[in-house]
Amino acid sequence: MDRRQFVVGSAATAAAPSAGSAQAQDAYPSRPITLINPFPPGGAADVVGRPFAAVLEPIIKQPVVIETKAGAAGAVGAQFAASAKPDGYTLLVHIVSISGFAEMDKLFGRQPKFTRADFIPIARFTEGPMVIVVNDQTPYKSLKELVDDAKQRPDGIIFSSSGLYGALHLPTALFMKSASIQMRHLPTNGGGPALTAILGNNAQVLVTSVAAANAQIKAGKLRALACFSEKRAASLPDVPTMKESGYDVLFSLWVGLFAPKGTPDAIVDKLREESKKAATTDQFKKAIDNLGDVVAYLDKPDFAKFWDDDAKRVEAAVQAIGKV
Repeated sequence: MDRRQFVVGSAATAAAPSAGSAQAQDAYPSRPITLINPFPPGGAADVVGRPFAAVLEPIIKQPVVIETKAGAAGAVGAQFAASAKPDGYTLLVHIVSISGFAEMDKLFGRQPKFTRADFIPIARFTEGPMVIVVNDQTPYKSLKELVDDAKQRPDGIIFSSSGLYGALHLPTALFMKSASIQMRHLPTNGGGPALTAILGNNAQVLVTSVAAANAQIKAGKLRALACFSEKRAASLPDVPTMKESGYDVLFSLWVGLFAPKGTPDAIVDKLREESKKAATTDQFKKAIDNLGDVVAYLDKPDFAKFWDDDAKRVEAAVQAIGKV
């Protein structure tokens, strides 16, 4: 058993809920809270985390600071948060890829640096469709045109991503497998750099969240070919789904808030309460709507169940891709 887990568990069994626990909740937070963003600026965690922090600050009457710790497709920031003191002052904003890191380590015979058990899921903020886009320097007007060209030129087309087995690589790999094509991979260290790569024509294809790409789609710099959702995205009604295009590939990108394992229940309850207030404000909803994303709030119990189910899908995707 993990030492930290033993200490927390022992304290829980040794004492019933007390006035001290209630006082800890009432006193929290008494100083600034740090939200770890595990990706460079411009990625999904960043563009959702910042408006959340802005709304949360006046509610808790303390600064909420975004601290970027990017690297390894989000694993560096996640590992940092997992090792942080479980006092509610260091939290993690992460995305769907948090579920695949341990499976990736197993794939390569490595001891996982952290697992899902190292985190307490506090709240899910958004769950939005992913979209495959090409830049305005490519000739592709449809997914069929892209696939036809890729079949003629294996590895002749470059796609960028946020890193190996990351949230942008997984759906791209699943699509390539379904379409029986092979494009060349340009991994970067986050969604923002992956977007920069396609805008600069260092890559021609990118699978990303609608929220991250929406502004560039509207500006005509990127062309959306298909969405990975069950239904067409509300912000892209003219863009067909993968299923409509003949490929049975579904993948969504969600953003959630996590605390390190061992964070006291009273503080977790306080975080749930204040997070819900922030995520249901008109200010937050408007900010997310402007991104072209969707607020899909889930409180801890429902988020935990969703995360368990979603993780199975992500782990299966990692296994299906195999070693690359």
